[in-house]
Amino acid sequence: MNRRLYLRMGFILLALAVMIGAFGAHALKSMVAAEQVSTFETGVRYHFYHAFGILILQFIPSGARYVNRTKWAARFFLVGIIFFSGSLYLLAMAEPMGIESLKKVIGPITPIGGLFFISGWILALLSIKPSAERPE
Repeated sequence: MNRRLYLRMGFILLALAVMIGAFGAHALKSMVAAEQVSTFETGVRYHFYHAFGILILQFIPSGARYVNRTKWAARFFLVGIIFFSGSLYLLAMAEPMGIESLKKVIGPITPIGGLFFISGWILALLSIKPSAERPE
């Protein structure tokens, strides 16, 4: 696993979360109702959690058989951010973007992203070598 690649990915995703969050905190409030701002903030919060998750994964000591699981966990977090947070961003911005008619298509994407998050955390758990395999 190329840890540097995933570290870079995590840091880039964190920078994007800060930028997107700043947009939501400042510009979005004047564009949409409080409910949409709350939806947007939920997307930002989960974006942050899982970008940090990608970074944390890089520090799990794992043997060769477990590295692949760590890599897939990071990938699942990335896809989860795109689907879960991305769909919430779009749902919150639907009115100003003129895509309100797409809400019925965008809405069902959110739980799919949640499933990717859950799967990523399970893979993270499974990427840890059992203590019986660790040298003393």
